[in-house]
Amino acid sequence: MRHGRLGVGTAIGSAIAVGALALAPAASAVEPRSATLSFDCGSYGSGSATLTAAQDGTSATIEVSTSAVTAPVDIGAGAVDSTLTLTKNGSGTTEFTGGSNPAIPAGGAVSTGPLTGTVAAGDSLEGTSLTLVVFGITVTCDATSPQAPGPFVF
Repeated sequence: MRHGRLGVGTAIGSAIAVGALALAPAASAVEPRSATLSFDCGSYGSGSATLTAAQDGTSATIEVSTSAVTAPVDIGAGAVDSTLTLTKNGSGTTEFTGGSNPAIPAGGAVSTGPLTGTVAAGDSLEGTSLTLVVFGITVTCDATSPQAPGPFVF
């Protein structure tokens, strides 16, 4: 009889575990997690950039690190307003924005983010331009290469 009770207890425990898994939110993942592309920022320079994406449901973030623009002077944390424009599903565009950056020493490459945006399941996003506003100066960088290994798919 004891063996029968263990079987019922195990079955109930398994049913509870399966129910908990069914109620848990689906894990969201963006692929690839990291991508590179090149930017031309006019008289401010040109170079490569690394974009690192993360997703939590319909919210997504992208961090940008680029050698295309270097800081002429020390820039304090949170002093760069950034907008990353991406093609969305091959036709429209979407923007990821933010005013968060680490402190950047004079001569250092610009890093900014996380930049935040909204995504839907299946969205395919590829970087096309980056606008940085530092000390009231606007720097616009245009992508000169496709994003590699490819667009972010959410």
